[in-house]
Amino acid sequence: MTKADIVEKVAAGTGLTKLETEAIIEGFLNTVIQSLREGNGIEIRGFGSYKVKKKNARYARNPRTGEKVYVEDHYVPVFKFSKDFKAAVDKGMKEKQN
Repeated sequence: MTKADIVEKVAAGTGLTKLETEAIIEGFLNTVIQSLREGNGIEIRGFGSYKVKKKNARYARNPRTGEKVYVEDHYVPVFKFSKDFKAAVDKGMKEKQN
């Protein structure tokens, strides 16, 4: 599913125009990115939480050449799904199989 598909489904479900829905979704995504850039976490109850995690410096190996490469410490966004979210997906997939 693409962002355009999400916009279409949300617009159909809310009665908003696609243009209004796209602005809302873009605003949400930009807010998440900006918040994480500032080092703040985001928790959406029943959905999950976004956090920033620091990865320590290390040596890695280039898979093509086998050469050792130094990777500096860096930060990565992580998302943890809520229990409710996981349960809903599990239930939906099990129903789909039957």
